[in-house]
Amino acid sequence: MNRQDDTSTGLPGPADLVTAAGIDHVRLVYDYLAAGDLDSCASLLHDGVVLELPGLPPVRGRTAVLHSPFGRGPSRSRYEIDRVVGQDRSVVATGRRVGPGTGGQELRFVDLFTIADDGMVLACTRYYHAAP
Repeated sequence: MNRQDDTSTGLPGPADLVTAAGIDHVRLVYDYLAAGDLDSCASLLHDGVVLELPGLPPVRGRTAVLHSPFGRGPSRSRYEIDRVVGQDRSVVATGRRVGPGTGGQELRFVDLFTIADDGMVLACTRYYHAAP
């Protein structure tokens, strides 16, 4: 590895500080959602953020996103993130949402984030695992 390699993304190539900040912001989004800290979560979202969840129309704007199922998920649910990777101002997170009273049932997901020029979360599209 040389000093040009981007250690924040784990991928070879020139460092992209915006993507690196985006990776940190994505990790923090999940932490803040788990803690119920919507104000801190809002601080990581671009004013024009767009959220796309399966089966629902797109949600636009910071306030609307925080009042959507993304921000107001089932109470006491927790996100268990398996992996977060990023490149070229895109960040992908894979993991599980585990809710109370489900006997450990988990809902596996992949979130694809777009990062704005200022490092804020500009968009998120969620995909759920479906059994074949």
